[in-house]
Amino acid sequence: MSERDGAASKLEIEEAADLILEADYAIALTGAGMSVESGIPPFRGPGGLWTKYGEPPMNGFQIFMADPKRAWEERLAKQNDELYRPLRVAEPNAGHLAMAELEAIGVLRFVITQNIDDLHRRAGQKQVAEIHGNWTLIRCLECVRRVPWGEVNLERLPPRCTRCGGLMKSDTVAFGEPIPADALKLCAEHSALADLVIVAGTSATVYPAAGFALQVKERGGRLIEVNLYESDITPLCDASLRGGAATVLPQLTRVIAAKRRAALS
Repeated sequence: MSERDGAASKLEIEEAADLILEADYAIALTGAGMSVESGIPPFRGPGGLWTKYGEPPMNGFQIFMADPKRAWEERLAKQNDELYRPLRVAEPNAGHLAMAELEAIGVLRFVITQNIDDLHRRAGQKQVAEIHGNWTLIRCLECVRRVPWGEVNLERLPPRCTRCGGLMKSDTVAFGEPIPADALKLCAEHSALADLVIVAGTSATVYPAAGFALQVKERGGRLIEVNLYESDITPLCDASLRGGAATVLPQLTRVIAAKRRAALS
């Protein structure tokens, strides 16, 4: 970290870029810090959505399953609440775009995100698992099919899957709800292949997402942290780049792209 301004130095960016280029299979783990840089408040803490609007019940999934019709009615009644406004107006930031570029040039293989905001996909990321769901989608609890809200008939509640007839709910994972098996499978498959993880905008303390990054490190892989502050995983990291993802990731991507061009010329 630069003693002058607390930001990642040019040398640190260069060293992290070399580590990424040396990797055979680089993946990323992202969290709320990236959403915050797109204007979405965090859930917890000062200014957090749950601080302002109240924390959801810890048994939210069980409440849904006990009376899906009522749960859907309550959810639709809140559709235009101020709670959802930050998600409706948010745009991908430079960090999201940088990760999508790293994927496009063949450097980044997969992204595991804890965010529900859809911003990675909107930035152009193709290979991504949204481990806590996506707020723009509705999921069948039986066949795990996901469809946009606009494609689901909500005139009759609760909605049913047109493919298998299963009960549908919003894709975002409620408290008490198991992480969808298909998302976990993807994360396990890609993290098993990974030898480097870029951890951006998260302290990597929330499981199961954190476990995928830490497993890579335990196997001898490398961790690169992009965060405004030191975190619990900082001592484990091979490189810690101080700064927001929207600032650091574009710098890192430019250096990686330049080094690749130089190597190919």
